[in-house]
Amino acid sequence: MKQLIAVLLVGCALVCFSPVDGFTGDTAGVATDEALPEEVLLDDEDLFAEYETQGQATQAVADPLYYFNYAMFSVNDVLYFYALKPVAQGYKAVVPTVARKGISNFFNNLMFPIRFANNILQGKGERAANELGAFVVNSTVGVLGFYDFAQRHMDINLPDEDLGQTLGVYGIGDGFYLVLPLLGPSTLRDTVGRLGDSFANPITYVEPWELAWGMRGLDQVNTVSFRIGDYEALKEASLDPYVALRNAYIQNRKSLIKE
Repeated sequence: MKQLIAVLLVGCALVCFSPVDGFTGDTAGVATDEALPEEVLLDDEDLFAEYETQGQATQAVADPLYYFNYAMFSVNDVLYFYALKPVAQGYKAVVPTVARKGISNFFNNLMFPIRFANNILQGKGERAANELGAFVVNSTVGVLGFYDFAQRHMDINLPDEDLGQTLGVYGIGDGFYLVLPLLGPSTLRDTVGRLGDSFANPITYVEPWELAWGMRGLDQVNTVSFRIGDYEALKEASLDPYVALRNAYIQNRKSLIKE
């Protein structure tokens, strides 16, 4: 059991390329991943959708810790290919798409407090109301959120919101670019936001801690099982994957803050 939890923990830590919120969609009639390309991707701008413009992107965030960041990027790169990707591929091979979609919906519903609180803090009353309504409906009719009834039958979409975005809305700058060991690309502001959001994350309060980390690992491995190939595509299409990922992350965060 401890070995399984350790594997899932590695999976959780290594997902430096995909935030966990924002999965929606129907679980009925889904036979393959290719049948639902939009539904299994993250809400708002996908992080890797930005890499095609990395040649034109202007670095707007300082990178004074370049050598440290590049070293952490290299470590994360190795861990992705030799740990996370094999685990996600094995998971994808044995867990049906419908089940994986249900798990995505469950964790998206579970992250309601983070999105709701940050919508309130940003003064987005309509989005906050949609969040509350979707949470109630999906938690009941949707059976603990495994089925996204609100999105499928009420056309309620739930854009990703987090404290890093909230701080950005109020004019707090990125600070500087930072690649976190195991956790991946971030900025000083978003790192502070990540810590703040942890207090609104229900998984933080799950006991014992092994179960909490197992849940995090399951969520992240499940997420990556839909996204195998994204990081590889970024590397193949860019002369400098480090710069491409940095620009993609920064541009994606800026677009989320503007919405």
